[in-house]
Amino acid sequence: MTDPESQHRQIALGFFWVSLFVFVGKLAGAAKEMTIAWRYGVSATVDAYVFVFNLVSWPVAVWFSILTVVLLPLVARLRKDAPEALPRFRAELLGLTLIFGLMLGLLFSLGLPILLSKGWLGLSGPALTAALSMVNGLALLAPLGTLISLFSAWMLAAGHHRNTLFEAIPAFSLLVALLMPPAWLPEPLLWGSVAGFALHAAALGVPFIRRGELPLPRVTQRSPAWRFFWASIGIMALGQTLSSATNLVDQIFAAGLDEGSLSALSYANRILSLILGLGATAVGRATLPVFSKEVAKGSGHAVTALALHWFKWMFMLGLVVMTVSWLLAPFMVRVLFERGAFTPLDTDTVSSLLRYALFQVVFYFPSIVLVAALASQGRHKWIALSGALNLLFKLPVSFIFVRKFGIDGLVLSNVLVYALSAALLLAFVRRPLSVSD
Repeated sequence: MTDPESQHRQIALGFFWVSLFVFVGKLAGAAKEMTIAWRYGVSATVDAYVFVFNLVSWPVAVWFSILTVVLLPLVARLRKDAPEALPRFRAELLGLTLIFGLMLGLLFSLGLPILLSKGWLGLSGPALTAALSMVNGLALLAPLGTLISLFSAWMLAAGHHRNTLFEAIPAFSLLVALLMPPAWLPEPLLWGSVAGFALHAAALGVPFIRRGELPLPRVTQRSPAWRFFWASIGIMALGQTLSSATNLVDQIFAAGLDEGSLSALSYANRILSLILGLGATAVGRATLPVFSKEVAKGSGHAVTALALHWFKWMFMLGLVVMTVSWLLAPFMVRVLFERGAFTPLDTDTVSSLLRYALFQVVFYFPSIVLVAALASQGRHKWIALSGALNLLFKLPVSFIFVRKFGIDGLVLSNVLVYALSAALLLAFVRRPLSVSD
């Protein structure tokens, strides 16, 4: 018999701890962004770094999303039905992750300079020159990032939330690199990022090594768990790729605008990510393990009711957070960034972008709960459909809004995409469970 009070208690406790850890990580990220703003301001160097970093991070983020959504329900099912199959599956998944990460790194190192040089990605002038000098180093983030994603998903599947705290390591490492005298470390943006990812991977891997839970990688796929994994990951990979591709659309559109547009958008998004992370990351990582356990017990219908309950709370929380943050936007930008090369004019630009972007919060918070519910119930095709429709909507709306409103229009297009996504996900969650799901 399922105890609703116990479910709500688990979600609330998970929300508290993840929120705390996210807050620590975002503080480190804010300090890093303050230092970047002080040292580089809104410039071609930041444009180049943000552009290449986001391109390399995109498939890594997709991989992490897939692992989180697919692996948690799968591990819960294996622990209940076939615990003896779990060690081999972990070893084979580690082997697949290493191969995938190395292939990604090689692809970026060889292919991205060609795309940049041909002018197909929109960068030009000093930003293009700076981007070409960063590509080979930042390509290392692909194999490191895929490994980090796997370790983080394993830790989350075990019911631990320390991986969220460890997410502060890359930001802290980059902060240290930026504060070093220029003669000590050339290209601190580049090598500070690489060092941070390496330390993050080590921090996640060491606890597994100490407990004897880090297997030797295998390149085979003989575990019976792969049948469920591939059945789920195919549609999830499509959905996450399409959904996250909206971020790439933003990068390419912004790269074709005035110099500094990418960096201004990046500064606004950093503050937005702090706000989103405190709520959305916390509730997603708090709800998915609980939802997955309930589904494993055969309580799939109870998960729908639980998700709709938390959807309402997250919608109300989003309204409050958006209102307060909108009022404080200029103050937050001024306190965080306005020093050194970051001027009062830059503050006005970033504050305007941030205020437009904050309307996303109302729709983003509750959407995370709905995605967790659909994933735990194995209804991955509905998540994929939502991502596909979001991208189809995003492309024409961005084109129209950017031509009419410039960089502000790009941000406004995201608000409309998140509103559509929330409406679609709510409709999908309300659909009765069926065998076809």
